[in-house]
Amino acid sequence: MPKKVKKVPLRRCVITKEMKPKKELIRVVKNKEGEVFVDTTGKKNGRGAYLTLDPEVIKQAEKSRELDKNLAVKIPDAIYEELMDMIGRKSI
Repeated sequence: MPKKVKKVPLRRCVITKEMKPKKELIRVVKNKEGEVFVDTTGKKNGRGAYLTLDPEVIKQAEKSRELDKNLAVKIPDAIYEELMDMIGRKSI
C-alpha cells in the first residue's frame, strides 16, 4: 500500500506574488470588527493576506501599502514592527 502524500497548502505572497507553502509565509488578518493583527496560527477568522518572511518583503509591503489595499484598511505601523520582530526571532 503506497503511503499517502499529504498535500501542502500553498498561498501567494501579496508582494512577491510567489506561491509558497503556507508555513513559509506569515498571515495578517482583518476581522469583522476591522481589527488588524498578525495571525501566527494561520487559522483566525477574517480576511487574510500573506507575506514572505523576509525583511525586504516587509519593508516593501510597508512602503507600497499593498496590505492596506489587500485588506481595505490602514495597517498600523505596529503590525510591520511586529512582523520585523518575528523575522528577527526566526533567524536566530
